[in-house]
Amino acid sequence: MLKSSWLAALIGSVLYLGTTFALIKPGMFQKSMTAQARENRSADDDPSWRFRNPDMDQWIAEIKHEKDSLAVREQQVAELEARVQTERQELSIVTQSVAALQGDFDKKVIQFKSQEAENFKRQAKLMAALSPETAAGMLNEMSDTDAVKLLFIMKNDQVSELIETLSKMGKEQQKRAATLTERMRQVLPQTGNP
Repeated sequence: MLKSSWLAALIGSVLYLGTTFALIKPGMFQKSMTAQARENRSADDDPSWRFRNPDMDQWIAEIKHEKDSLAVREQQVAELEARVQTERQELSIVTQSVAALQGDFDKKVIQFKSQEAENFKRQAKLMAALSPETAAGMLNEMSDTDAVKLLFIMKNDQVSELIETLSKMGKEQQKRAATLTERMRQVLPQTGNP
């Protein structure tokens, strides 16, 4: 009987089943069932997602606060950028206006100076046509600056006659004649002496 092939197959099967039941523990089947049940559950049912860590909640709140703070800063920077751009445009307009006004002012000053020079030339011709006593009397009534400008334009012989007549009018006029002569020496030639 021991030599029969069916008995050898039966003994081999019993030994295989005995060894399998001896090595497999009952908890192994439950674990695999639990893993399979976890896979079937949704992500919201997972207990690890339901776990709350107070530190994690605090970090999340801080990150949200930083995000809100950055959004506010970004908005402030955008507003500041827009305001700076507007002010830059206004400054450009004002600068252009000032440049235009400066140009107009310079033209007026040049025109005024040329007209003033013409007026002094006309006045110098008029003074040259007058008698030395009358011209000296008029010169005596002018300010020192205007008198020096007028004398500077006149010819040297006419100036010497006026200064001589002015100094003969008295002690005070003699001092004024000396002052005018000294100031004429300090004047830089701009138009040249005719």
